Amino acid sequence: MGKEIQNIVSYLQAITSQRLENYFGEKVISPFPDFELSGSSPLSNFLQHYKLSRSEITLLISALVPHILPGFFDRIIQKFLPNGGDFPEFGGVKVDQHRGMIPTGETVLFLLAGMDIQERLSYFSLFDQSNPLIKHHIVSLNPVKTGEPRLGGTLIMDSEYVEVFISGKISLPTLSINFPAEHLQTQMTWEDLVLPEQVWNQINELQIWLKHKESLLTEFDLGRKIKPGYRALFYGPPGTGKTVTATLLGKYTGREVFRIDLSMIVSKYIGETEKNLSALFDKAENKDWILFFDEADAIFGKRTGVRDAHDKYANQEVSYLLQRIESYNGLVILASNFKNNIDTAFIRRFNSIIYFPTPKAEERLMIWKKTLPEQFILEDESILKELAQQYELTGSHILNIVQYISLASLENKSYSLSREMIVKSIKREMEKEGK
Repeated sequence: MGKEIQNIVSYLQAITSQRLENYFGEKVISPFPDFELSGSSPLSNFLQHYKLSRSEITLLISALVPHILPGFFDRIIQKFLPNGGDFPEFGGVKVDQHRGMIPTGETVLFLLAGMDIQERLSYFSLFDQSNPLIKHHIVSLNPVKTGEPRLGGTLIMDSEYVEVFISGKISLPTLSINFPAEHLQTQMTWEDLVLPEQVWNQINELQIWLKHKESLLTEFDLGRKIKPGYRALFYGPPGTGKTVTATLLGKYTGREVFRIDLSMIVSKYIGETEKNLSALFDKAENKDWILFFDEADAIFGKRTGVRDAHDKYANQEVSYLLQRIESYNGLVILASNFKNNIDTAFIRRFNSIIYFPTPKAEERLMIWKKTLPEQFILEDESILKELAQQYELTGSHILNIVQYISLASLENKSYSLSREMIVKSIKREMEKEGK
């Protein structure tokens, strides 16, 4: 990888020097050197995948090189301006926490076209959505103040692409005010989950979509007719497996799962909610992540008539979220305790609606057997069957109860379980919910 990074630095150094030699009249610019990158590094694979033009490669490398050599552009310019001085044609700015020059859109325009007006005009499209680097938020221009030239904005490369190009690996984002989502992982397996057959069938449909989504859009040519992603609603009582199912879908299909913290997204300040949502979806775009919106009725609840400005902007926030969810090209799962809490206008937008019911007696018995550690010895083998029939518990309830029993047994150094001991633990769990 080090050799390939050296190649891109050498390429950018060559075209920068040639352009400056031409500008300062030292010689007529010769054709830019060819850019070759072989191998199987992340950068090589990226360039092969996107089939970038020379101008797009120049844009990409210009945004990347300050992360590798902070004074890259400063050193080259110094050769031509040894006494310093303004050089507005080259663009570039200084920022607070970086001593070197940060290239701007103007820098790339100068490298590609110099001061040739017609040629410069031909490269303006490099910074719009027709460029895959811009479209997929790999490289972007930092917004400028009102009235200032747009290309004066600094070039920003997505931090994840910087990391993967330089180190070959990428760190997942962590929950923060800038990324209001928690990475979900589990050591559980599908075998640990007890669900009705109908629910299993619907979950399998989600796995099939995740497996074949690319072929669906390309081989069957449905990409022109259907939206790129998939939207599912999980609803049912708390503790029935909605979150675990979302996490296992990611585990078994090789995708990362993030649970969105709506409390960190929704803001009382006008425009802030949309800004937070935009940052989240921009980060997730083209990562093939599964986005899990827990307690989604907090924002997707039934709308009321517009009585004041607050209602108006609340409805705008929901409309914006719907727009981003529908344009997201991965799986989005919304979870709610009650389907009726979700506005009916949203229901038709889901590709799949899955109900997670409170487990029946036979399912509760299976959960008891799967959850209870094998070290325990039941005084009577019929205890679990009786408890499963008598107490309408969810899988979450049973897990909490088993944890309490296990801690008590470890403290008492006894693994013998009586009916009374388990019932006591069940009542303790029910008291938490006022039952």
